[in-house]
Amino acid sequence: MTLSRSSLLGDLDVNVTLDAPIGAMTWYGIGGRADLLVSPRTEEAVIELVRRCHRDEVTVRVLGGGANLLVDDAGIDGVVIKLDHEHFRQVQYSAHGEITAALVGAGADLFRLVQDTKRRALRGFEMMAGIPGTIGGGVRMNAGGAWGQLSDCLQTVRHLSLDGEVREFEAASLAFRYRGSNLPPGIVLSCTLELSEDDPIRVRDRVMEIFRHKQSTQPMADHSAGCAFRNPIEPPEGRHLSAGALIDSAGLKGHRVGGAVVSEHHANFIVTEPGASATHVRQLVEEVRKTVREQCGIELEPEIVMWARSGI
Repeated sequence: MTLSRSSLLGDLDVNVTLDAPIGAMTWYGIGGRADLLVSPRTEEAVIELVRRCHRDEVTVRVLGGGANLLVDDAGIDGVVIKLDHEHFRQVQYSAHGEITAALVGAGADLFRLVQDTKRRALRGFEMMAGIPGTIGGGVRMNAGGAWGQLSDCLQTVRHLSLDGEVREFEAASLAFRYRGSNLPPGIVLSCTLELSEDDPIRVRDRVMEIFRHKQSTQPMADHSAGCAFRNPIEPPEGRHLSAGALIDSAGLKGHRVGGAVVSEHHANFIVTEPGASATHVRQLVEEVRKTVREQCGIELEPEIVMWARSGI
């Protein structure tokens, strides 16, 4: 469908970029452009924009920190919303005895939030050390790792459905689980976290312990989108297997397609070299899945989010 920019955006408080290089905004730094990138300045603007997109049957996507995203080389149609205005990056703390509630806008940076809670000697968010992205994306995928997941401290989620309805959910009602939840499709606007006061040295040491472990075991200096695949569940016990160990056992470390390579440092990371394209990464993802399926009998599901034009 051809976008009518005046119909969608005419009187809204937004910044608009046409033919925006969103592939370059991801951690991979590759991929195509967005026909229309919109950065609302207020919550009212994003709500009305989503309602108009629903009315006009325009596809809506949300660009957070671009940490686990691969944009197709042919680019993206529809409207891409980026909640990067200061309004969506605010964090407000309120203490209630030894418990502190943090109201966090969806665009708040995870790295900065870890550092801020550490500086304030607040315990409960250390497990996010070394995880890139924004809190909105983190809530959507229930980001985390061996030390815990975001839902461990999540209390409420303010959510905008794709037809423009705003609701606030109690986190306990959303059945958060490994890399998922029952949160409906839509846009996370903000969330509240429950943190607790602790000894500042203990909080600092915990953050550093987690971060140093990730530095020593993951290719953090390379271009990647974090873990490429979810850890699969082994029936009937239901325990999670290591996707990285499966890929390693299939002999795929160092396997490449063009400029995309399975990391020698950690097999569940697909890193890119100069000259890599999004097509190279997509093809490598499929080759890894096929080889692990054939050799291990296990289907790997990508953790990387892949965007392409409608119909591709």
